[in-house]
Amino acid sequence: MDWWLDAAGAAGSAVGSLSVLFVLAKLMGNKQVSQMTLFDYSIGITIGSIAAELATELEAPVRSLTALVVYGLAAAGISWLTVRSVKARALVTGKPLVLLEDGVIYQENLKKAKLDLNEFLTYCRIGGWFDLNQLQSAVLEHNGIVSFLPKETDRPATPGDLDLSPQQSKVQVPFVMDGQLMKENVERSGKAEPWVRRKLTALGYQDESRVLLALWDGEEKLTVFPKDAKRKY
Repeated sequence: MDWWLDAAGAAGSAVGSLSVLFVLAKLMGNKQVSQMTLFDYSIGITIGSIAAELATELEAPVRSLTALVVYGLAAAGISWLTVRSVKARALVTGKPLVLLEDGVIYQENLKKAKLDLNEFLTYCRIGGWFDLNQLQSAVLEHNGIVSFLPKETDRPATPGDLDLSPQQSKVQVPFVMDGQLMKENVERSGKAEPWVRRKLTALGYQDESRVLLALWDGEEKLTVFPKDAKRKY
């Protein structure tokens, strides 16, 4: 009987830990993943460690829960402050560093960024730049990504350079995913379910259940990917 109680307690702690972690992640926002700074990274690791301890701590879970909430609220508070204060943003996230400009590599900024020349050249190659003569500027952003500005003579040509006026492409909208019709997407796009099913029928699909993904291009085209690529419906 005791083992059953222990197992139930462990399951309850794990569920509680996951719930609190989910709420805190929502409070801290997507920036934790998409624009992670050194501070965000440290906070994320700490919160994950505390959450793991909370999931396994059966005797005194309140201390771990309190620490988890404090760290989460602190991260959310600092994120809120950096959005509203330029000084706080510079202090917490740091400032961009110009590593190269006008044919000059700034050694002092490389030292500030804790980068040596080999690492800098690696970033350039990863960015697709194997000839530094083609670069006007290289900037280390606060999240560790190096941004590059090519010289005008070495950047890709655009339709504007060729005096062309192509029609603006639109983001494709999923109308069917995993065999399910995305009704909200269809309605927001100004289309109707019968229109989608007519398109599917015209492409050889009896219904959406046989479709892995169907994308609408913003006009009259529906791009469909079948669930079973080997079968012809």
